[in-house]
Amino acid sequence: MNVLTVNCGSSSLKMRLCAVGPSGVSTLAGGAVEAIGPDAVATFRLGNGTQTHVPVAAVDHRTALRGLLRLLPDEARRSIEAIGHRVVQGGAFALPAVIDDAVLRAIDAGQRLAPLHNGPSLDGIGASREELPDVPMVAVFDTTFHNTLPKYASHYALPQELTLKHGLHRYGYHGIAHRSMMERYAELIGAATDRVSIITLQLGNGCSATAIRDGVSVDTSMGFTPLEGLMMGTRPGDLDPGALSYLLREAGVSVEELDDILNHRSGLLGVSGSSGDMATLLAEEAQGYPRSRDAIEMFCYRVRKYIGAYIAVLGRVDAIVFGGGIGERSPEIRRRICEPLEPLGILIDEELNTALTGDEGRCSTDDSHIAAWVIPSDEECTIARDTFDLLARTQHHGRNT
Repeated sequence: MNVLTVNCGSSSLKMRLCAVGPSGVSTLAGGAVEAIGPDAVATFRLGNGTQTHVPVAAVDHRTALRGLLRLLPDEARRSIEAIGHRVVQGGAFALPAVIDDAVLRAIDAGQRLAPLHNGPSLDGIGASREELPDVPMVAVFDTTFHNTLPKYASHYALPQELTLKHGLHRYGYHGIAHRSMMERYAELIGAATDRVSIITLQLGNGCSATAIRDGVSVDTSMGFTPLEGLMMGTRPGDLDPGALSYLLREAGVSVEELDDILNHRSGLLGVSGSSGDMATLLAEEAQGYPRSRDAIEMFCYRVRKYIGAYIAVLGRVDAIVFGGGIGERSPEIRRRICEPLEPLGILIDEELNTALTGDEGRCSTDDSHIAAWVIPSDEECTIARDTFDLLARTQHHGRNT
Protein backbone atom coordinates (compact mmCIF):
# COMPACT_ATOMS: atom_id res chain seq x y z
CA MET A 1 0.00 0.00 0.00
CA ASN A 2 1.28 3.47 -0.88
CA VAL A 3 0.60 5.76 2.08
CA LEU A 4 1.05 9.52 2.10
CA THR A 5 1.88 10.88 5.56
CA VAL A 6 1.11 14.47 6.52
CA ASN A 7 2.77 15.91 9.64
CA CYS A 8 1.65 19.45 10.43
CA GLY A 9 3.72 21.36 12.99
CA SER A 10 2.85 24.77 14.35
CA SER A 11 4.72 26.53 11.51
CA SER A 12 5.91 23.67 9.30
CA LEU A 13 4.60 20.74 7.30
CA LYS A 14 6.29 17.47 6.41
CA MET A 15 4.94 15.06 3.79
CA ARG A 16 6.22 11.62 2.80
CA LEU A 17 5.01 9.02 0.30
CA CYS A 18 5.79 5.54 1.61
CA ALA A 19 5.41 2.03 0.26
CA VAL A 20 4.14 0.01 3.23
CA GLY A 21 3.71 -3.72 3.60
CA PRO A 22 4.13 -6.51 6.14
CA SER A 23 7.89 -6.45 5.56
CA GLY A 24 8.39 -2.75 6.32
CA VAL A 25 8.30 0.82 5.05
CA SER A 26 10.28 2.41 2.22
CA THR A 27 10.28 6.04 1.10
CA LEU A 28 9.23 6.88 -2.45
CA ALA A 29 9.23 10.69 -2.14
CA GLY A 30 8.97 13.37 0.49
CA GLY A 31 9.01 17.05 1.14
CA ALA A 32 8.75 19.74 3.77
CA VAL A 33 7.85 23.39 4.10
CA GLU A 34 9.50 25.27 6.94
CA ALA A 35 8.54 28.71 8.22
CA ILE A 36 5.14 28.71 6.54
CA GLY A 37 4.42 32.25 5.38
CA PRO A 38 5.17 34.64 2.52
CA ASP A 39 8.81 33.56 2.16
CA ALA A 40 8.28 29.79 2.45
CA VAL A 41 10.53 27.40 0.55
CA ALA A 42 9.74 23.75 -0.05
CA THR A 43 12.35 21.00 0.07
CA PHE A 44 11.34 18.04 -2.07
CA ARG A 45 13.07 14.67 -2.42
CA LEU A 46 12.48 11.64 -4.60
CA GLY A 47 13.33 8.15 -3.41
CA ASN A 48 16.43 8.08 -5.64
CA GLY A 49 17.94 10.93 -3.62
CA THR A 50 17.18 13.77 -6.03
CA GLN A 51 16.46 16.90 -3.97
CA THR A 52 15.14 20.31 -4.98
CA HIS A 53 14.47 23.58 -3.17
CA VAL A 54 11.70 25.68 -4.67
CA PRO A 55 9.70 28.72 -3.52
CA VAL A 56 6.14 27.70 -2.72
CA ALA A 57 2.94 29.66 -2.09
CA ALA A 58 2.41 28.62 1.53
CA VAL A 59 0.58 31.25 3.52
CA ASP A 60 -0.93 28.49 5.67
CA HIS A 61 -0.87 24.71 6.04
CA ARG A 62 -3.55 24.17 3.39
CA THR A 63 -1.55 25.94 0.71
CA ALA A 64 1.70 24.35 1.93
CA LEU A 65 0.30 20.85 1.43
CA ARG A 66 -1.19 21.75 -1.94
CA GLY A 67 2.21 23.06 -3.04
CA LEU A 68 4.00 19.86 -1.96
CA LEU A 69 1.41 17.60 -3.57
CA ARG A 70 1.86 19.40 -6.86
CA LEU A 71 5.57 18.66 -6.75
CA LEU A 72 4.82 14.94 -6.77
CA PRO A 73 5.19 13.30 -10.18
CA ASP A 74 1.76 12.45 -11.65
CA GLU A 75 2.40 8.72 -11.43
CA ALA A 76 3.34 8.96 -7.74
CA ARG A 77 0.30 11.08 -6.98
CA ARG A 78 -2.00 8.57 -8.68
CA SER A 79 -0.44 5.75 -6.66
CA ILE A 80 -1.58 7.15 -3.28
CA GLU A 81 -3.92 4.63 -1.63
CA ALA A 82 -4.21 6.14 1.86
CA ILE A 83 -3.26 9.25 3.83
CA GLY A 84 -2.10 9.24 7.45
CA HIS A 85 -2.24 12.49 9.44
CA ARG A 86 -0.40 13.25 12.66
CA VAL A 87 -2.79 14.81 15.18
CA VAL A 88 -1.31 16.12 18.42
CA GLN A 89 -4.33 16.11 20.77
CA GLY A 90 -6.36 12.92 20.48
CA GLY A 91 -8.56 13.24 23.56
CA ALA A 92 -10.20 9.91 24.35
CA PHE A 93 -8.87 8.08 21.27
CA ALA A 94 -6.93 5.01 22.37
CA LEU A 95 -5.98 3.99 18.81
CA PRO A 96 -5.62 5.57 15.36
CA ALA A 97 -8.96 6.28 13.70
CA VAL A 98 -10.33 6.42 10.17
CA ILE A 99 -11.22 10.07 9.61
CA ASP A 100 -14.92 10.81 9.31
CA ASP A 101 -17.08 13.74 10.42
CA ALA A 102 -17.16 12.56 14.06
CA VAL A 103 -13.36 12.28 14.18
CA LEU A 104 -13.05 15.74 12.63
CA ARG A 105 -15.29 17.17 15.36
CA ALA A 106 -13.10 15.54 18.02
CA ILE A 107 -9.93 16.95 16.46
CA ASP A 108 -11.56 20.38 16.34
CA ALA A 109 -12.49 20.10 20.04
CA GLY A 110 -8.83 19.29 20.79
CA GLN A 111 -7.81 22.77 19.66
CA ARG A 112 -8.69 24.00 23.15
CA LEU A 113 -5.71 22.08 24.53
CA ALA A 114 -3.34 22.15 21.54
CA PRO A 115 -4.19 25.34 19.64
CA LEU A 116 -0.83 25.51 17.86
CA HIS A 117 -1.19 22.01 16.43
CA ASN A 118 -4.72 20.65 16.00
CA GLY A 119 -5.75 23.62 13.86
CA PRO A 120 -2.94 23.01 11.36
CA SER A 121 -3.84 19.29 11.31
CA LEU A 122 -7.40 20.20 10.35
CA ASP A 123 -6.01 22.39 7.56
CA GLY A 124 -3.91 19.47 6.32
CA ILE A 125 -6.90 17.14 6.39
CA GLY A 126 -9.02 19.73 4.56
CA ALA A 127 -6.42 20.18 1.82
CA SER A 128 -6.07 16.40 1.46
CA ARG A 129 -9.82 16.04 1.00
CA GLU A 130 -9.79 18.73 -1.66
CA GLU A 131 -6.80 17.38 -3.57
CA LEU A 132 -7.44 13.61 -3.14
CA PRO A 133 -11.13 13.30 -2.31
CA ASP A 134 -11.46 9.55 -2.86
CA VAL A 135 -8.45 8.47 -0.76
CA PRO A 136 -9.20 7.10 2.76
CA MET A 137 -7.54 9.01 5.61
CA VAL A 138 -6.42 7.99 9.09
CA ALA A 139 -5.64 10.14 12.13
CA VAL A 140 -2.67 8.97 14.23
CA PHE A 141 -2.64 10.70 17.61
CA ASP A 142 0.34 11.84 19.69
CA THR A 143 -1.58 11.24 22.90
CA THR A 144 -2.42 7.55 22.47
CA PHE A 145 1.08 6.28 23.39
CA HIS A 146 0.62 7.85 26.82
CA ASN A 147 -2.77 6.28 27.55
CA THR A 148 -0.85 3.71 29.60
CA LEU A 149 0.22 6.22 32.26
CA PRO A 150 -0.88 5.00 35.69
CA LYS A 151 -3.42 7.19 37.47
CA TYR A 152 -0.87 8.47 39.99
CA ALA A 153 1.22 9.81 37.07
CA SER A 154 -1.60 11.01 34.83
CA HIS A 155 -3.75 12.92 37.34
CA TYR A 156 -3.25 16.23 39.08
CA ALA A 157 -3.83 16.76 42.81
CA LEU A 158 -6.93 18.87 42.15
CA PRO A 159 -10.48 18.49 43.48
CA GLN A 160 -11.78 15.35 41.80
CA GLU A 161 -15.07 16.95 40.81
CA LEU A 162 -13.11 19.48 38.72
CA THR A 163 -10.91 16.75 37.25
CA LEU A 164 -13.90 14.70 36.15
CA LYS A 165 -16.02 17.60 34.94
CA HIS A 166 -13.32 19.22 32.81
CA GLY A 167 -11.06 16.27 31.94
CA LEU A 168 -8.14 17.81 33.81
CA HIS A 169 -5.48 15.13 33.51
CA ARG A 170 -2.13 14.65 31.83
CA TYR A 171 -2.57 13.51 28.22
CA GLY A 172 1.11 13.70 27.24
CA TYR A 173 2.27 14.61 23.74
CA HIS A 174 5.02 13.74 21.20
CA GLY A 175 3.87 10.13 21.62
CA ILE A 176 4.51 9.17 18.00
CA ALA A 177 8.11 10.42 18.24
CA HIS A 178 8.79 8.72 21.58
CA ARG A 179 7.33 5.45 20.33
CA SER A 180 9.39 5.57 17.13
CA MET A 181 12.60 6.09 19.12
CA MET A 182 11.73 3.21 21.45
CA GLU A 183 10.92 0.82 18.61
CA ARG A 184 14.08 1.73 16.69
CA TYR A 185 16.23 1.33 19.81
CA ALA A 186 14.77 -2.15 20.35
CA GLU A 187 15.53 -3.00 16.71
CA LEU A 188 19.12 -1.73 16.97
CA ILE A 189 19.95 -3.79 20.07
CA GLY A 190 17.98 -6.84 18.92
CA ALA A 191 15.46 -6.82 21.75
CA ALA A 192 11.69 -7.16 21.90
CA THR A 193 10.00 -3.85 22.70
CA ASP A 194 8.42 -5.32 25.82
CA ARG A 195 11.93 -5.83 27.22
CA VAL A 196 12.99 -2.18 26.76
CA SER A 197 13.16 0.28 29.67
CA ILE A 198 14.54 3.63 28.52
CA ILE A 199 14.20 7.40 28.81
CA THR A 200 13.46 9.09 25.48
CA LEU A 201 14.15 12.79 24.93
CA GLN A 202 12.45 14.64 22.09
CA LEU A 203 14.38 17.91 22.04
CA GLY A 204 13.47 20.44 19.36
CA ASN A 205 11.42 23.61 19.33
CA GLY A 206 8.99 21.59 21.42
CA CYS A 207 10.60 19.34 24.03
CA SER A 208 9.46 16.39 26.10
CA ALA A 209 10.82 13.42 28.03
CA THR A 210 9.19 10.03 28.49
CA ALA A 211 9.88 7.16 30.88
CA ILE A 212 9.26 3.84 29.10
CA ARG A 213 9.12 0.60 31.08
CA ASP A 214 8.92 -2.68 29.15
CA GLY A 215 7.90 -0.80 26.01
CA VAL A 216 5.10 1.15 27.71
CA SER A 217 4.95 4.86 28.59
CA VAL A 218 4.65 5.20 32.37
CA ASP A 219 5.38 8.93 32.71
CA THR A 220 5.97 11.87 30.41
CA SER A 221 6.81 15.53 30.88
CA MET A 222 4.03 17.20 28.86
CA GLY A 223 0.66 17.20 30.55
CA PHE A 224 -2.85 18.60 30.07
CA THR A 225 -1.40 20.77 27.29
CA PRO A 226 1.97 20.78 25.50
CA LEU A 227 3.14 23.59 27.83
CA GLU A 228 4.14 21.43 30.81
CA GLY A 229 7.54 19.86 31.39
CA LEU A 230 10.85 20.76 29.78
CA MET A 231 11.93 24.24 28.75
CA MET A 232 11.33 24.69 25.01
CA GLY A 233 12.04 27.11 22.18
CA THR A 234 9.27 29.54 23.09
CA ARG A 235 7.40 27.69 25.89
CA PRO A 236 8.45 27.79 29.55
CA GLY A 237 7.78 24.22 30.68
CA ASP A 238 7.22 23.70 34.39
CA LEU A 239 6.45 26.80 36.44
CA ASP A 240 4.52 27.77 39.55
CA PRO A 241 0.84 28.21 38.59
CA GLY A 242 0.72 30.91 41.26
CA ALA A 243 2.94 33.02 39.01
CA LEU A 244 0.22 32.90 36.36
CA SER A 245 -2.59 33.94 38.70
CA TYR A 246 -0.30 36.71 39.96
CA LEU A 247 0.20 38.03 36.43
CA LEU A 248 -3.53 37.93 35.80
CA ARG A 249 -4.41 39.57 39.11
CA GLU A 250 -1.57 41.99 39.82
CA ALA A 251 0.06 42.78 36.47
CA GLY A 252 -3.10 43.32 34.49
CA VAL A 253 -2.20 40.65 31.94
CA SER A 254 -5.22 39.40 29.97
CA VAL A 255 -5.90 35.72 29.35
CA GLU A 256 -5.14 36.23 25.65
CA GLU A 257 -1.83 37.94 26.43
CA LEU A 258 -0.93 35.20 28.90
CA ASP A 259 -1.54 32.56 26.23
CA ASP A 260 0.76 34.47 23.90
CA ILE A 261 3.46 34.77 26.58
CA LEU A 262 3.34 31.06 27.38
CA ASN A 263 3.25 29.81 23.79
CA HIS A 264 5.33 32.34 21.86
CA ARG A 265 7.49 34.52 24.14
CA SER A 266 8.96 32.24 26.81
CA GLY A 267 11.48 29.37 26.90
CA LEU A 268 14.84 29.84 25.21
CA LEU A 269 13.57 32.97 23.48
CA GLY A 270 12.24 34.54 26.67
CA VAL A 271 15.40 33.91 28.70
CA SER A 272 17.88 34.83 25.97
CA GLY A 273 15.89 37.76 24.61
CA SER A 274 17.29 36.98 21.16
CA SER A 275 16.31 33.55 19.80
CA GLY A 276 14.55 30.27 20.47
CA ASP A 277 16.98 28.43 18.18
CA MET A 278 19.65 26.45 20.02
CA ALA A 279 22.28 26.73 17.25
CA THR A 280 21.92 30.51 17.30
CA LEU A 281 22.22 30.61 21.08
CA LEU A 282 25.37 28.47 21.08
CA ALA A 283 26.94 30.86 18.56
CA GLU A 284 25.91 33.86 20.70
CA GLU A 285 27.29 32.22 23.84
CA ALA A 286 30.64 31.77 22.06
CA GLN A 287 30.59 35.52 21.36
CA GLY A 288 30.09 36.27 25.07
CA TYR A 289 26.32 36.86 25.30
CA PRO A 290 25.44 36.15 28.98
CA ARG A 291 21.69 35.77 28.44
CA SER A 292 22.25 33.16 25.75
CA ARG A 293 24.52 31.26 28.15
CA ASP A 294 21.84 31.47 30.85
CA ALA A 295 19.20 30.08 28.48
CA ILE A 296 21.41 27.13 27.48
CA GLU A 297 22.34 26.32 31.07
CA MET A 298 18.70 26.43 32.16
CA PHE A 299 17.68 24.18 29.26
CA CYS A 300 20.31 21.54 30.02
CA TYR A 301 19.65 21.65 33.75
CA ARG A 302 15.94 21.00 33.30
CA VAL A 303 16.49 18.08 30.92
CA ARG A 304 19.01 16.63 33.37
CA LYS A 305 16.53 16.99 36.25
CA TYR A 306 13.90 15.00 34.35
CA ILE A 307 16.44 12.28 33.54
CA GLY A 308 17.21 11.96 37.24
CA ALA A 309 13.52 11.83 38.11
CA TYR A 310 12.80 9.17 35.52
CA ILE A 311 15.72 7.03 36.64
CA ALA A 312 13.96 7.01 40.02
CA VAL A 313 10.63 6.21 38.32
CA LEU A 314 11.98 3.31 36.27
CA GLY A 315 14.57 1.81 38.58
CA ARG A 316 16.22 -0.12 35.73
CA VAL A 317 17.21 2.11 32.81
CA ASP A 318 18.85 0.58 29.75
CA ALA A 319 19.52 3.82 27.87
CA ILE A 320 18.89 7.51 27.40
CA VAL A 321 17.78 8.15 23.80
CA PHE A 322 18.11 11.61 22.22
CA GLY A 323 15.87 12.67 19.33
CA GLY A 324 14.47 15.88 17.84
CA GLY A 325 16.42 18.65 16.12
CA ILE A 326 18.51 19.58 19.17
CA GLY A 327 18.88 16.03 20.45
CA GLU A 328 19.99 14.73 17.07
CA ARG A 329 22.23 17.54 15.87
CA SER A 330 23.85 19.14 18.92
CA PRO A 331 26.70 17.09 20.45
CA GLU A 332 27.48 20.03 22.75
CA ILE A 333 24.02 20.02 24.32
CA ARG A 334 24.09 16.22 24.76
CA ARG A 335 27.47 16.54 26.45
CA ARG A 336 26.31 19.30 28.79
CA ILE A 337 23.22 17.34 29.75
CA CYS A 338 25.02 14.07 30.43
CA GLU A 339 28.43 14.94 31.90
CA PRO A 340 27.07 15.92 35.35
CA LEU A 341 25.22 12.57 35.40
CA GLU A 342 28.44 10.52 35.44
CA PRO A 343 27.88 9.53 39.12
CA LEU A 344 24.66 7.82 37.94
CA GLY A 345 26.60 5.76 35.42
CA ILE A 346 26.09 7.77 32.23
CA LEU A 347 29.48 8.14 30.53
CA ILE A 348 29.65 10.04 27.24
CA ASP A 349 32.28 9.03 24.69
CA GLU A 350 33.57 12.36 23.39
CA GLU A 351 34.63 11.04 19.97
CA LEU A 352 31.42 9.11 19.32
CA ASN A 353 29.27 11.97 20.54
CA THR A 354 31.02 14.59 18.41
CA ALA A 355 30.64 12.43 15.30
CA LEU A 356 26.86 12.17 15.65
CA THR A 357 25.17 15.17 14.04
CA GLY A 358 21.93 13.89 12.56
CA ASP A 359 22.83 10.19 12.32
CA GLU A 360 21.85 7.39 14.67
CA GLY A 361 24.28 5.63 16.97
CA ARG A 362 25.53 5.13 20.50
CA CYS A 363 27.33 8.10 22.06
CA SER A 364 28.32 6.57 25.41
CA THR A 365 31.36 4.53 26.39
CA ASP A 366 31.35 0.73 26.40
CA ASP A 367 31.46 0.67 30.21
CA SER A 368 28.64 3.20 30.70
CA HIS A 369 26.13 1.65 33.13
CA ILE A 370 23.31 3.47 31.28
CA ALA A 371 23.89 3.74 27.54
CA ALA A 372 23.28 6.96 25.63
CA TRP A 373 22.02 6.87 22.06
CA VAL A 374 21.06 9.28 19.32
CA ILE A 375 18.08 8.00 17.33
CA PRO A 376 16.31 10.44 15.01
CA SER A 377 12.59 10.10 15.62
CA ASP A 378 10.75 8.96 12.49
CA GLU A 379 7.14 10.01 12.99
CA GLU A 380 6.33 9.56 9.31
CA CYS A 381 7.34 5.89 9.28
CA THR A 382 5.24 5.22 12.38
CA ILE A 383 2.24 7.08 10.93
CA ALA A 384 2.55 5.13 7.66
CA ARG A 385 2.65 1.77 9.48
CA ASP A 386 -0.30 2.64 11.71
CA THR A 387 -2.33 3.81 8.71
CA PHE A 388 -1.56 0.59 6.82
CA ASP A 389 -2.34 -1.61 9.83
CA LEU A 390 -5.69 0.08 10.55
CA LEU A 391 -6.91 0.05 6.96
CA ALA A 392 -5.72 -3.55 6.44
CA ARG A 393 -7.69 -4.63 9.53
CA THR A 394 -10.73 -2.64 8.40
CA GLN A 395 -10.64 -4.15 4.90
CA HIS A 396 -10.15 -7.66 6.30
CA HIS A 397 -13.07 -7.19 8.67
CA GLY A 398 -15.21 -5.91 5.80
CA ARG A 399 -14.49 -9.02 3.71
CA ASN A 400 -15.62 -11.27 6.54
CA THR A 401 -18.94 -9.65 7.44
